[in-house]
Amino acid sequence: MTNSPLFPADLLRTFVTVVEARSFSGAARMLGLRQSTVSQHVARLEALARRRLIDRDTHHMALTVDGERLLDQARALIDAHIRLANSFADAPLRGRLRLGASEDFVLSALPHILAAFARRHPEVDLELRAGLSHDLYDAYDAGRLDVIFVKRRSGDRRGQLAWREPVRWIAHPDWRAVPGAPLPLLLYPPPSMTRALAIETLESREVPWRVAFTSSSLSGLSAAARAGIGLLPHSARLMPPELAPLPHAATLPALPDIEFVVIDPGETNPAARGLTAMILTWALGAGGA
Repeated sequence: MTNSPLFPADLLRTFVTVVEARSFSGAARMLGLRQSTVSQHVARLEALARRRLIDRDTHHMALTVDGERLLDQARALIDAHIRLANSFADAPLRGRLRLGASEDFVLSALPHILAAFARRHPEVDLELRAGLSHDLYDAYDAGRLDVIFVKRRSGDRRGQLAWREPVRWIAHPDWRAVPGAPLPLLLYPPPSMTRALAIETLESREVPWRVAFTSSSLSGLSAAARAGIGLLPHSARLMPPELAPLPHAATLPALPDIEFVVIDPGETNPAARGLTAMILTWALGAGGA
């Protein structure tokens, strides 16, 4: 009788995340791994299973019959692993937790982090508010949020640094600037921090610009970018799908760094501390801080 293969939990987690993200690049962003590492995890899992689990090419991916068969069992094994770890942990976290996060984070890595947190701490009720960092700071200071994940506000040194990176100009890969024409910008409304950084940088370099599209929603800005309407100042690490950073050129001055931080009330709120730790663990795994 042939022994059944043992599937390491980290490989199963990567496999499930690839399926949920519908791409290897999306899974890499959710897990805080390099895309090559995600591919290696899936390849190792397929080698252990002695089956092809995912059919993929440059345009799409789909589960094979064996991959479909493994998916539900992989999810069950991951949940069982979490329950086992929790059984050896301290008293379970309970209560209500109000999280505020910048929308670029909400639409990239946060779904995976929240799913993992909910599995690990099922007795914590989560509330989420997405928005501009400036508004989230105000809500936190007014006591309406327990944890915020935000771009660091100038002069405010609170919080734990998740990572620092330069703001990048991103757009559809086929987008090209029109020589001599003002740069068409896709921007959040004031008081967006990236909006202010972009405009200040262009003004200081005397680069002509115009606001081609404004939206308080990243999904709206992403749609405008995918439509080729203009370019967007944004975090490359939290970049929406189908967009790409543009190379710096004479008409595209380099933008300053931004810092992403997590702010919570400290040891007085164990649930908040637990979520903060999970976010920072993800950030460290992605090599950002």
